[in-house]
Amino acid sequence: MTTTQQKVALVTGASSGIGEVTALDLHNAGFVVYGVARRIDRMQMLRDRGIKTLAMDVTDEESTTFVVKQILAEAGRIDVLVNNAGYGSYGAVEDVPIDEARRQFEVNLFGAARLIQLVLPTMRQRGSGTIINVSSMGGKIYAPFGAWYHGTKFALEALSDCLRIETKPFGVNVVIIEPGGIRTEWPGIAADHLRETSAGGAYAVQAKAVGQALSSEATAKRLSPPEVIAKTITTAATARRPKTRYAVGFGAKPLIFLRRRLPDRAYDAFIRRANGIR
Repeated sequence: MTTTQQKVALVTGASSGIGEVTALDLHNAGFVVYGVARRIDRMQMLRDRGIKTLAMDVTDEESTTFVVKQILAEAGRIDVLVNNAGYGSYGAVEDVPIDEARRQFEVNLFGAARLIQLVLPTMRQRGSGTIINVSSMGGKIYAPFGAWYHGTKFALEALSDCLRIETKPFGVNVVIIEPGGIRTEWPGIAADHLRETSAGGAYAVQAKAVGQALSSEATAKRLSPPEVIAKTITTAATARRPKTRYAVGFGAKPLIFLRRRLPDRAYDAFIRRANGIR
């Protein structure tokens, strides 16, 4: 590809995990990649590989607007938006402060939605583009102490479905990625949030069991590497007609299948046993 022909991708949460390897994989596939994250110092490896990096806080209007304008000024277009930034704030519904619950939605849902609003006008005008929202198998299933996290992912799935219908007449694709268990910082962060929030109260016994399940070595050994998600994102970004959903990574397809087939209370019992809760 020549410079004028190269497609441009914007990847959020590019300082680690899925976002970092996705930025690399898209770069290797020939995209001009802009990796963004709050901490630009953690993206030195991407810069060393020729990837452009910018500081962005997806919850800050000035930050997101500035970055999108800068990319459009430099590259003239954004062909692919990968909404990957997010985190898991675990804890009992009763225990999680409402301010933290709101922040979970600000990062995982509203930050993605605002970036979509910012990139869509130029995609519509060109009659092409792909928006890839990194949801989770947690957007289809649920687990104890993940209510606020699952709430954001269920909402992101619904937003994506509605958006896909709205943007189809303009040639813009909307894709949902539903990772299963992935070997990143996410399980440890979720477990830490859970212990900080619910380890000492009425839910302490259950919280301890779920925290151990999230961060155990046995669990870590079963998790898929983030590269499987990165390659799936690149597949969607380069497809003429991508799938609407890609469920990939450890446990994603079987757990989503089970949730569809099992009655609610049967699934409740299964997920309690899987998390060591009696």
